[in-house]
Amino acid sequence: MRSSNPVFSREGSFTREPGYAGFGTTQAPQAGSPYATNPYGRSGPYDNNPYGNNPYAQQAPGQQPLTDDQLVEMYRAPSAGPLATGRMTLDDVVARTAMTLLTLVAAGGVAWFALPDRNFGLAGGASLIAFVVAMVISFKRSVSPPLILLYAGLEGFALGAVTKVFNTIWPGIAIQAVLGTAAVFAAMLIAYKTGRIRVTPRYTRIGIAIAMGFVLLLLVNMVAGMFGADMGLRSGPLGIVVGLIGIGLGAFFLSLDFAAIEEAIAQGAPQKEAWRAAFGLTLSLVWIYIEMLRLIAILRGDD
Repeated sequence: MRSSNPVFSREGSFTREPGYAGFGTTQAPQAGSPYATNPYGRSGPYDNNPYGNNPYAQQAPGQQPLTDDQLVEMYRAPSAGPLATGRMTLDDVVARTAMTLLTLVAAGGVAWFALPDRNFGLAGGASLIAFVVAMVISFKRSVSPPLILLYAGLEGFALGAVTKVFNTIWPGIAIQAVLGTAAVFAAMLIAYKTGRIRVTPRYTRIGIAIAMGFVLLLLVNMVAGMFGADMGLRSGPLGIVVGLIGIGLGAFFLSLDFAAIEEAIAQGAPQKEAWRAAFGLTLSLVWIYIEMLRLIAILRGDD
């Protein structure tokens, strides 16, 4: 199944490599085959083995039975985990996301302490390069952890510089935006896990339509600003409404991320796909943080 998340929806996202049953193209059994009723749609490597791999099954003629010590050793052996199966787990997603966010925060700290006040030149350049890298990652079929960490570093550097400017004008706004972003993430995670938010096709279509309209509106506002026109989307009551919609859309993207990750784990996606999940979560959190920063700036005004 293909996810509706913009990061995960392209061809090849969260797909297993050959050898993982249930993913990719499967060959249907021939009519009359004894495996025609196999729910997995293909015969397994042990289907012709009358005893499978069961150590307690009847032994084949001439085969020595397992001793008590061998049975005890097999019982004590650890179960197959992610290192043995090569499949993505929730722990993998958490670990990769933590690495990505730590890279982002570290780069932001470098920009905060190294750049002078109100230096938008390097921040703008880093943000533009980060956007290009994000596009490459999104359309690249294979997962590239170095590119994902590069994006996190560039985006973190840009956010650190911009946040320093905002914090100079409105002291304390940085921590307020961070806490607000964390609160949105926690609220969405709880709502999703408790079933209060269900990622259905209708929910996804409506959310994507609103997101497309929102982005189009911002593009029109940007073009108008280049000609000296001000639509008031980033100030006053209208700016507050736009900011709330932006944060709501970021929360919507998080719900798509959660659904895509849950589905990928259930279907046994390769372990390396945890990096793609981390990238998607980072994109959503960055979106929420930027909109939160803008909204708080509007609400605080000239205080």
